[in-house]
Amino acid sequence: MTITQYARPHLAGVLALCQAEGWPSLPADATRAHAVLTAPGVTTVVASDGEQVIGFAYLQSDGYIQAHLSMMAVHPSYRRKGVGRALLEHAYPLTGAQRIDLVTDTAEDFYASFEHRTFSGFRIYPS
Repeated sequence: MTITQYARPHLAGVLALCQAEGWPSLPADATRAHAVLTAPGVTTVVASDGEQVIGFAYLQSDGYIQAHLSMMAVHPSYRRKGVGRALLEHAYPLTGAQRIDLVTDTAEDFYASFEHRTFSGFRIYPS
């Protein structure tokens, strides 16, 4: 497994992972997805097995204090093999932040395995 910063050749693999998770936002427009994954203040890293993208993490940060893990996915065949942890450990120092906040509805046990504090959270969808 290799972990590197995202580059355009990774796009198809990242979009395939999003589609497999049922996340429509990035796959809806590949040009927009690439812009999002490389926007200022964004850190995107990918895990690869040879040429296959097996995972990615997308974080937004102010570069000093706060980062937010917006998306992370690992191919089902590679889960519980350290890929997710390796993605976060690689991405975290690249953000420049002192902490990472996140919201999850599927991976509480995984994120609880990191040193953390638990908070209540909301995702707001403006009308």
